[in-house]
Amino acid sequence: SLKPPKDWKQIYSLVTELRSDKSAPVDSFGASSIIQTDRGGAVFRYQVLIALMLSSQTKDATVGETMRKLQQHGLDVDTIRNDTKTSHETLTRLFYKCGFRNNKTKYIKETTEIIATNYGGDIPSTAEELMTLPGIGPKMAFIIENVALNTTTGIGVDTHMHRIFNALQWVDSKTPEKTRQQLEGWLPREKWGEVNYLWVGFGQEVQQQKDKSFRKALACTRPAEAIQLMTLIGLDCEKVAVKLGLELELKQAMESNF
Repeated sequence: SLKPPKDWKQIYSLVTELRSDKSAPVDSFGASSIIQTDRGGAVFRYQVLIALMLSSQTKDATVGETMRKLQQHGLDVDTIRNDTKTSHETLTRLFYKCGFRNNKTKYIKETTEIIATNYGGDIPSTAEELMTLPGIGPKMAFIIENVALNTTTGIGVDTHMHRIFNALQWVDSKTPEKTRQQLEGWLPREKWGEVNYLWVGFGQEVQQQKDKSFRKALACTRPAEAIQLMTLIGLDCEKVAVKLGLELELKQAMESNF
C-alpha cells in the first residue's frame, strides 16, 4: 500500500551478494542453526521458540552456547516444565550468560506451562497466538512462525534492521514495530521470509566484523556502491582501509564508480 523507495532493488540485491557467503554470526548461531532436528517436529518447534526467547539483548554466540547447555540438560516441554528436573534456579543457572536471565526464566517457565496445558505440548500455530505467550512480541512471533512453522504472515524487525532501514530512508520510524509496519507496506511479500536473516546478518558483519566487511565490499561486483552503503550505516571505511593497508584499493574502488 506504500510506494517502494527508489533503487531499493539495487541495494537489496547488493546486500544479497554481500551475504552470499553466509559468514555472519546469525548464520552459525541463529535460531535455524542450533536446533536439534532429530527429536521430532514438536521438539524442533519448541526449541526454535526457546532460542528466540533467549535472543533478546543477547548475542547469537551466547544464545548458541546456552542452547547447547539446555540440550544437554534436556530441552523439551516435559523436561523444562518439570520443577524437579528443571527448577527456576537450575534454569537461571543455565541462562547465566544471557541478558535479563531472571525474566527469561520466568517467561520460559510460564510459556512452557501454557504450551503443555493449552496446546497439547506443541507451540501455537499462528503468529497471533504466539504473541499471547509471555515475553513474545511481534518480532519473535514472526521469526518463530517463519523458522518453526514455515509460514510468513509478517516481518520480524530487530534493532539492526530498524537502524539500517531508517538510514537508507526506506522507512521513517521511531520504533522497530513502526519499521515493520512501514516495511510490510511496500516490500514484496515473497521477500518477507528472508529479509530478517539477510539484513540482520549484514548489520552484524558491518558492526562486529569491520575488516571482513570492508574486504567483501572491495571484492564484490559493485565495490563503490558497497562502500557507500557500509559508510551510510556507520562503517568508517577510510579508517579500516588504513588499518589494513588498503588505501589504494579503496581509492581505486571509489574511482571505478565514475
